[in-house]
Parts: sequence; structure tokens; C-alpha cells
Amino acid sequence: MSTSTFERGRLRVARELVGLSQAQLAAAVGLTPAAISQFESGAARPSPESVHALSATLQVPTEFLAQPLTETHEGFFRSLRRTAVVDRRRARAIAHVAHDLALHATRTGHFAGGDVPRIRSSGLDAPRSEIERIADQVRKTWNVPAGPITDVVRLLEGHGIAVIRLPLGTADVDAFSLPFSDHPVVVLGTDKNDRARSRFDAAHELAHLVLHGEQIWGIKEVETQAHQFAAAFLMPADEIRNQLPTTVDWPKLFELKRCWQVSLAALLMRARTLGRMTESTYLTAIKASSARGWRRLEPVPLGPPETPSRLLSYLEAPHSKTARAALPAHIIAGITTATTSTE
Repeated sequence: MSTSTFERGRLRVARELVGLSQAQLAAAVGLTPAAISQFESGAARPSPESVHALSATLQVPTEFLAQPLTETHEGFFRSLRRTAVVDRRRARAIAHVAHDLALHATRTGHFAGGDVPRIRSSGLDAPRSEIERIADQVRKTWNVPAGPITDVVRLLEGHGIAVIRLPLGTADVDAFSLPFSDHPVVVLGTDKNDRARSRFDAAHELAHLVLHGEQIWGIKEVETQAHQFAAAFLMPADEIRNQLPTTVDWPKLFELKRCWQVSLAALLMRARTLGRMTESTYLTAIKASSARGWRRLEPVPLGPPETPSRLLSYLEAPHSKTARAALPAHIIAGITTATTSTE
């Protein structure tokens, strides 16, 4: 690789994939921390020998360090305080690789172009009714049939969103998203072997892509809006309102859980939000649920989480040979393993 094609941002991504600091990487390749810093800032370019040393140490092809990098913000992480910086950065770097895969797959006709509606709300204090209208607008724009969404992950993939599961050994990195303009990336946690919760996570991340984009992230109001959107997207008010019980009717709630493929907790919150349950009835239900241990493990299991498939199908195709040669093999293997796992 010629040093003229070296992409400084790629070095940072490669370093974060293996969790090394600039000083640690410098020590491993026999350079100074200042040199690594200059390479990443663009103040200096590495020699061909240094590029090969960096490539070997970071376990990436030299071609990986030459590819253009699409920058985006730090990502919508819900557990910032509990998530170690190194874990968050590695997760974000893996999402960059997923974005690379989506770009390669699109060029060979194996992935849909992105068409996520960008509908900004009136602000962080936007009323819930406005967020509900936006969720309804997205369903209509995407021609989502009335009623429960059959497969949320498949729906997102069909509209150009790269969805993977998180190949990291930490439960503190929650589901998150990166709002690339062409192919946004949604990463779902492998620790959630719960179909209902995973579907809600996917809808929550879609909310960030629709409502917030590159503008704002990491604050309570943003997360509240994403929760409101997800509830409305999965359970449209006009369709579910009259189905929700006004009392703590567990058989009815179990039936609705199976039908709408959402959690009991989400149904109870929706019943309160839409005025079907009073605050006192809702609190009674929550206390009863907690007493039975249902806040930790709900009854009426819905089966394994939905499985992302578009990128995996591409990786199995002969057309993916070029992408595989340009991307770190251990990260591709990790994405494949974690995305297909429901453990």
C-alpha cells in the first residue's frame, strides 16, 4: 500500500477494534506515541514499513488502512455511565466494519439502499402526541401493514439499515446505533435472549435514526423520545387502544403479548399511556409483576430474538470475497458468530 492512500481515521478504528491505546500500539510496533498520534491526526504519514507493522499488530489487512472512512458521531449508547470507554469505542469500531460490509453488499446488489425517513421533532420537549404521529408516519412511509410487525429486524434491513448483534463480552454495552446517512447501523446486544425486548430495542434505535440523526444524543430527553417512538411504532394507538384491558387481566395481557410480540411491561406502560389503565391500576400491576419475579423473567416466552440476516447472506455469497479481503477477518467472524447466536 502506498502511504499516499493511507486513511488516518482507519488507524484509529483498527486500534479501537483491539482495544489498544496510542501508547500501547506504539510500544507494540516500536514507534513513539507521538508518531501514532501524528498518523491519526494527519500531521504525518507512516512509511510503508510502518504500515505493514501496524497492519500486522492490529490484525487488519493493509487495504483496510487505505479505505475511505465515513465519519459519524459517537453513537446512541443508553448505558454511558456503566459502559467503559474502551468497550464503547470497540463497539463503535465494530459498527464501522458493519457499515463497510453494507457498502460492499450494496455495490453487488445484495443490500438495499438506505431510506430511513429523517423527521425531526419540534425539540426535546416535544409532546408525546407528536412523537406518536412521527412513528405513524414512518409506518405509512414504509408501507407497514396494520397490526403487529412480523419481524422488526427484517423490516429495518429491508430499508438499508445494517443490523448486527454485538460481538463483545460485556453486558454493559447496550443496543446502540450509528446514523450513517447511507446505511445506518443498529447493533443489538447478545445478552438479551428475549424476543420482545430485542424488538423494542430495534424500534428504539430506529427512533434515534429518524428523530435525532447526527444532532443530539446521550441525554435523558432523547432516550424518552426513543421509548415513546418505539412503543407507538410497535403498538399504534388507534389499533391497540381498545384491545388493552382496564384492569389487571393477566390472561388478556398474555394474549396480547403473543399477538403483538411485545413484553408485558411494554403493554402495561402502553395501557397507562393511552389512558386505559389508571395510575393506581398500573402500579398494582407492576407490584404484582415484581412479586412474581416477572420484572426479571416474564411468563409467556415468545421464542428466540429476531436474527439479522442480510449481511450474513452477503458474507456467504461469492461476491463477498473482495470485502473479506479488505476487512479484518477476526471481526467478520465475531460479527457472524454473535449475530447468529441467541445465547
